[in-house]
Amino acid sequence: MGRRNRHNEPKVGGNRQAKIAARAAEREELSVEPRPFAGFAGECDMVAMREFVPSATATLTTVGGGREVTLATVLPGAIAALVRDEELGGEAMVGLQVQVHGPDPAADLAFAIDWAGRAGGGETLTSSHPTESTPSLADVVVKDAPLEIVVHDDFSWWVAEGVQVAPEIEQAVRNANEVMMPSARVEADGIEAAWWVDAGERAHIRWVRPEDEDPLFEALARVHAAGGLHLGEGSRFAGSFRTHGLLVPVFDLDREMHHQEWAPGLQELDARLREALANDTPLTSEERSSRDGLRARQVTLR
Repeated sequence: MGRRNRHNEPKVGGNRQAKIAARAAEREELSVEPRPFAGFAGECDMVAMREFVPSATATLTTVGGGREVTLATVLPGAIAALVRDEELGGEAMVGLQVQVHGPDPAADLAFAIDWAGRAGGGETLTSSHPTESTPSLADVVVKDAPLEIVVHDDFSWWVAEGVQVAPEIEQAVRNANEVMMPSARVEADGIEAAWWVDAGERAHIRWVRPEDEDPLFEALARVHAAGGLHLGEGSRFAGSFRTHGLLVPVFDLDREMHHQEWAPGLQELDARLREALANDTPLTSEERSSRDGLRARQVTLR
């Protein structure tokens, strides 16, 4: 048997090994469904809660009617899940914004929900580790159940009501509250996943749209070319980003206005976009120019 050529083996910690690992990670990422929460009634809000909403919760409707599970933006320490002590109600909670995650957010979430349904009071799950035997998200969550979201002004919900906590826990809640930007979900008929945030010098609305990216981009281009890509006086289209296979238009806003004052502007823009989505004629030269300009201002969140 011939001797192995060690020159062909990647050096531990070397550039070649890093490139091999990067390519493997890229292949794994490309094999994952680009819209991990597709088909779920709350897909757009789930994406928002995972990517940029600071403090919000929602009760998940689990398959089989087992233990109730609360979906949260982030849990203390950005862990995957926890179950409170039985004397504190035994509430099970899973987090979307986690410190350690794999390439498939739906698989991570399914693992955490499955774990939370079986764990004992006082247990915590630092990170999800899906395997081939892990149920799919559709196996543990009812897909067409509406997601009733509660937006919180702070992170006091991290601590069960009436509980005396250690000083370090109190400090962790205070630290989280101090860096949290005021946020709200704009409530309006027909409008889903439009999230307002006060970023200090200005406010923004990030609007997670459910349409496939290419048709929506063409619709945005048509509306932009016609001068209608705004939410009314005091607003300006700032650009867009894509995440989890969805497009998120972003608008800069007059921060002196209450977030609900933007509801009529969102409904009017939604009507313009729906009309543009139904238009299957080729883009005009002006609309193509608008599309190219919009794409140049797009970023991708991973």
